Amino acid sequence: MHTPSLAQRLGAEFLGTFWLVFGGCGAAMYAAGFMAPNITSGQSVHLGIGFVGVALAFGLTVVTMAYAVGHISGGHFNPAVTIGVAVAKRFEWKDVPAYVITQVIGGLAAGAALWGIARGRAGFDPIGNMAANGYGEHSPGGYSLVAVFCAEVLLTAFFLYIILGSTHDAAPSGFAPLAIGLGLTLIHLISIPISNTSVNPARSMGVAFFNGNGAPGQLWLFWLAPIIGAAIAGATFHLVTGVDRRDRDISGSISARDAADHSDAPA
Repeated sequence: MHTPSLAQRLGAEFLGTFWLVFGGCGAAMYAAGFMAPNITSGQSVHLGIGFVGVALAFGLTVVTMAYAVGHISGGHFNPAVTIGVAVAKRFEWKDVPAYVITQVIGGLAAGAALWGIARGRAGFDPIGNMAANGYGEHSPGGYSLVAVFCAEVLLTAFFLYIILGSTHDAAPSGFAPLAIGLGLTLIHLISIPISNTSVNPARSMGVAFFNGNGAPGQLWLFWLAPIIGAAIAGATFHLVTGVDRRDRDISGSISARDAADHSDAPA
């Protein structure tokens, strides 16, 4: 197996994080509550995808990019995941800062694209309409800081358990992206009303500054809670499951044949 260069892995992480934020938050912004006019009755018709559609959108972004570039970078697309797999000793700590910075940049780029497109609609106000995460008065269901913190820690921990378990050699080959994507879908089905669902600091940061309305001031929680949850899972997975894969990293690899094909390709 051939390990791609750091630059290649960071490029894959940028693409994956961009797609996650753009696809998931874009579904929430543009399609969740879409109302179409009904000329016959004179009343609007709800054609939006709702919470279920948004949850599926986030899951599908992970599935599609995990298959597309996961073999290059490991398919983290999330600072909490990167830190969690490093705690699990399945990723090199020396590469964590570069991964996290790239993921944040990818999220911010997606947030800028979402904001730019949304401005093309007359009357659009980004304040409170960028699918930002929040607690208290900024929680969709009015959940408290403590409730949101607990939910984000717990759900991120289980997300990491899914990632660490589904990438085991004994797991069905080739199905890890599906398990991870469906896991993220389930997480959103549970927690959109609680916090708009983060479990990913890059997702939260990507739209918070464009959203305003208190979202930037609450970002600390959506960094702290997911990282704590991911670290707990990373530190305990081998103890809970008895599966010790700390010698097997999640950093991306491609087959020797694909590497040879790439090297033979014309510049």
